[in-house]
Amino acid sequence: MRRRDSLAAALLALGLPSAAARGAEGEDPVRRGRPLRFPRDHGAHLGAAIEWWYITGDLREPGGRRHGFQITFFRSRTGLAADLDSRFAARHLLFAHAALTDLGAQAHLHAQRIARWSGDEASRLARASLRDTDLLLGGWTLQRLDVDGGSLYRTRFGSAPGGSGPQDFELQLELRATQPLLLQGDAGFSRKGPDEAQASHYLSEPQLAVQGTLRRAVQSLPVSGRAWLDHEWSDQLMHPEAVGWDWIGMNLDDGAALTAFRLRRADGSSLWAGGSWRSATGAIQVFEPGDVRFTPGRIWASPASGARYPLQWTVDTPSGRFEVRALLDAQELDSRGSTGTVYWEGLSDLYDTQQRRVGSGYLEMTGYAGRLRLGG
Repeated sequence: MRRRDSLAAALLALGLPSAAARGAEGEDPVRRGRPLRFPRDHGAHLGAAIEWWYITGDLREPGGRRHGFQITFFRSRTGLAADLDSRFAARHLLFAHAALTDLGAQAHLHAQRIARWSGDEASRLARASLRDTDLLLGGWTLQRLDVDGGSLYRTRFGSAPGGSGPQDFELQLELRATQPLLLQGDAGFSRKGPDEAQASHYLSEPQLAVQGTLRRAVQSLPVSGRAWLDHEWSDQLMHPEAVGWDWIGMNLDDGAALTAFRLRRADGSSLWAGGSWRSATGAIQVFEPGDVRFTPGRIWASPASGARYPLQWTVDTPSGRFEVRALLDAQELDSRGSTGTVYWEGLSDLYDTQQRRVGSGYLEMTGYAGRLRLGG
């Protein structure tokens, strides 16, 4: 073995960050016009301050019992110098949270994980690949494969491996793309505020076809349904005036996909807004900030945090007016043990102006229990 290869092997054995990982921390920043390349841009971007891979879905058991799920892996840069070659140098935090909404039992279950990470892709306990989506954290996994020119995701997560208590759950899922990758905003550059610096590179995979297994306590059942995946990376989370956001990602029954969001000030007014509509035929309409309006309806007060969340919204977009209705009130997540915040995120149905149910997906609301922060 050549000396250079011997050195690389020694670094891997010690858990030191590889040259590829150190180089990635100085990669092309988030900017308009940055060309996205795949599969590389499905992987981690260590030069960005924050990043997440976010999956939500609507599942049913064979008998029709309905469940919602979400799994999110986050990466947050700590600011330690990239040239600090130490297995103990936590240049990044990896954290994740998952939730299961069981509508039959009117239950919402939640679990979370967190670990320090040097940036080494070969780490055995926690890691994120730079080449494609391949994440590991505390036994939870998310991996992307190319199958027939599209994405196939595999994920496994839950509260306690093999646990048998009433609050224990585990999901093992395969999520197959049925449509092309959706680049949000301007070819994947998505503004999140009035300054160009408040932006992310934002990729979505709506209308994922899901098959898998749900374990609750000692019982395992097959489940199937539809899911939505977002992957974003950014250098600045929010404008200083923003305290949080309201966001929906909705799979329509006819194959269309609706994204809508707004960044919200402390007084409830909108600072910025955006989103997109992809029709069942594939035509894409990108929303400008003035195109989207969120009007709150029914309010639910959390007995745990005291936060007051609108669980019914009228959302006006250039593609139509829609109504979002949460399917369970108590879908608040206390993730202060990982992401450092309390917020509401849950399974919801989408209705048109004729009060016809036209789809389902997830509603996320942050900043109602205090200004959003992300970082553990």
